[in-house]
Amino acid sequence: MQSPDGRLVLTDTHLTVLGQTFGLRELERAEVHHVRWVLWVLLGSLGLAVVLIAFLQNWLHTGPAMLGMATTALLLAYGQRGTNRLRLWRLSSSAAHFALPGDLSLWQRLVGELNRRIARTHDWVAAEAAYLLALAEAEAAQQAPTIPAATFPPPPAY
Repeated sequence: MQSPDGRLVLTDTHLTVLGQTFGLRELERAEVHHVRWVLWVLLGSLGLAVVLIAFLQNWLHTGPAMLGMATTALLLAYGQRGTNRLRLWRLSSSAAHFALPGDLSLWQRLVGELNRRIARTHDWVAAEAAYLLALAEAEAAQQAPTIPAATFPPPPAY
């Protein structure tokens, strides 16, 4: 499975995001959120407030005030656009973060499939480990000599 732009490639055993490869066994889960670019939002809103206050105080004429409002409104709109942040939770390690542009719903579908494959991989590994443990216990039970059960005296009553 692959994203339309090729930034994320998902197989049954590996995930490749922007050239970095992760094994599904080392991942705990993944999530994607839309984040705004706070710096541009703050610059746009603060600039818009300053231009409006300057215009209302008659420090700016109409032409420069309109140009300032248009510029700061564009900064504000650019910051609202934002991006999608993919967070990969890794076992016994810090999370990995990636910025992915595009429609959020597409990334949410891909991350949903990724989480299903991670869970399936962990279930398969747990079942394999349980099978190997049962096999080792059965072999140990066959090879162990039979030891008669020891009888211990009852504990003293206090």
